[in-house]
Amino acid sequence: MEYFNNFILVDDDKVNNMICTKIIRKLYSEATVTSFLTAREGLNHIVSRYGQPHNTDVAVLLLDIIMPGMDAWDFLKEFESFEPSLKDRIKIYILSSSVDKKDMMKANADKHVEYYLMKPLTSESIHLMVHVLNKKLVKQQ
Repeated sequence: MEYFNNFILVDDDKVNNMICTKIIRKLYSEATVTSFLTAREGLNHIVSRYGQPHNTDVAVLLLDIIMPGMDAWDFLKEFESFEPSLKDRIKIYILSSSVDKKDMMKANADKHVEYYLMKPLTSESIHLMVHVLNKKLVKQQ
C-alpha cells in the first residue's frame, strides 16, 4: 500500500519542477503533485492544505536549497514553528544541485530532513524514497 501520494515541489526552477512532476506522475499516476516557485508559497500551501484539523494526509516535499528571498534554511526555520502533528506528516527531502559538503551536512543534521538528494531527480530515487517512507509509516502503526 502506498501512503505517499502527495508531493510538494519547492524550487524556483520551472523546468526542474516540470521534470520532477513528469517523473512522479509516471511512477504514481494517481499522485497529486503541487509545485511552487518560492519557499513562501510552499509554506503557505502546507499550512492551508495540511494544517486543517480534519486533514491527516501525508506528503513528500522536495525542497531546493538556493532560492531568491527565502532559501531552504529559512524555510526549515519557519517549518520548525508548525504544530508537531503537521510537521510529522510532511516528509522533507532536499533536492539540490549543490555538491557543497556543508550544505549536505547541514541538511542531514536537520531533524525535519529525511535525506539529501542530488538533482536531477530520478525514477529510482523516487521509488526508493517512497518505499522507505512507507516502511517507516507501517512500523509506526
